[in-house]
Amino acid sequence: MKEKNIDDEVEIDLGRLFGILWERKKITGTIVVTCTLIAIIISFIIPPTFESNTLVQTNKASKLDISGASAAMAMMGIGSGAASPTASYIEMMKSRAVLEPIMDQLEDITPEEREKMTTKKFAKSHLVIENIKGTNLINVTGKGKSPEEAQMISSNVVENFLKMMTEQNQSSQSFMVKFLNERIDTAKKESDEAAAKLEKYSKEHKVYAPDEQTKAVLERTALYNKAIGEMQVKQQAAGAQLAAADSELEKQNINLSAYNVADSDVVVALRNKIAAQEVEIVKMEQKYTEEHPSLKSARAEMQALQESLAQEVAAAVASGTSTMNPTQAALVQSKAMAQVDKAVASASETAVRKQMADSESDMAQLSDDALGYIKLKRDAEIKNEVYVALIKQSEQARIQATMESMDIQIIDKANLPTMKSAPIRRNIALGGMAVGIVLALIYGFWAYRKEEMA
Repeated sequence: MKEKNIDDEVEIDLGRLFGILWERKKITGTIVVTCTLIAIIISFIIPPTFESNTLVQTNKASKLDISGASAAMAMMGIGSGAASPTASYIEMMKSRAVLEPIMDQLEDITPEEREKMTTKKFAKSHLVIENIKGTNLINVTGKGKSPEEAQMISSNVVENFLKMMTEQNQSSQSFMVKFLNERIDTAKKESDEAAAKLEKYSKEHKVYAPDEQTKAVLERTALYNKAIGEMQVKQQAAGAQLAAADSELEKQNINLSAYNVADSDVVVALRNKIAAQEVEIVKMEQKYTEEHPSLKSARAEMQALQESLAQEVAAAVASGTSTMNPTQAALVQSKAMAQVDKAVASASETAVRKQMADSESDMAQLSDDALGYIKLKRDAEIKNEVYVALIKQSEQARIQATMESMDIQIIDKANLPTMKSAPIRRNIALGGMAVGIVLALIYGFWAYRKEEMA
């Protein structure tokens, strides 16, 4: 028997192959028809799927500043250097706090199935949440076995997310407002006591109208006193934010010893630059009006330094929180930024006090009465500045809580679908037919090879 060449073995006579298929058209036709019928039957067996859509819009507007840079990072606000708010919100919508109440409302699953179901699996099978490219819109698509179930899922994802955000924002801001209100009462008392001491000293030493030299010293130190008061309030507000973040994180049993970035080399360098810039701004305020180009430029440079600091902290924290859910990562970032804000405000106060001391060399020429008056006047001004700043902070905190609760707005409510989205029976039938054709070709090739081997 002649040995076949390898090349001959792989050659196929297509004409003969199709001839075999035609000769056995009943068999090949039966294969195609059978596969198509099976696919059609399967398409009727598969439970229908309905889709309901909710369209929401995120607020991209910048938020009010409550406690320096930390306000931008507070609780649910993912700040500079972190993921965009829209991307973070999408991930939060898939969290347990949002999805578990919805999973408990599903009526067509057994307790055993519910116990095995995870939020990850539920989100994969019942949800599509996507950001419409180039916009701040989020489309939430809920999938269910009935129109009502699809609408419930889509609607409740948004509602539960809004509820979660509102509760956490209120928790954070109520803590802040409570702290500020307590400090306002204390600051008011301290301010009144300092003013009473100044008044008593004036009466005892007959210093009612300071001379020109004393007035010049008072005017020069007034801006330093204002800056010091503001720095003290920033430290207190950052401390309140820190305590609020710690309180929330303790509930989640998260150890944050590894996320203290306030003493890193880069952060310390930026902190010192901000403190030095604070001193320069106070100096300029003594010489220029608020509209002077030099003062405006100095304030712009300060803003740039603060943004760089926020980005550095966000990047440092993000590298260590990749395994956390978005809510926990936001809390960690809030804590880290509060620590940095507190350190920056403390360094700035120290720098301003040093500069004020260096600029008061001519005070040695003043009388003892004038010196005593200046010291009491300074103490009264600082305490009054703290009191006024705390009132402003308290009002801003209330406004902030209201604004953050409106950070997500519903544009289109979840609709009640009238047509199913799946299964698409035509596509399934065509798929079955395609499988049948492939099987028929395989059968024809098998018959062809059998004939060749004969």
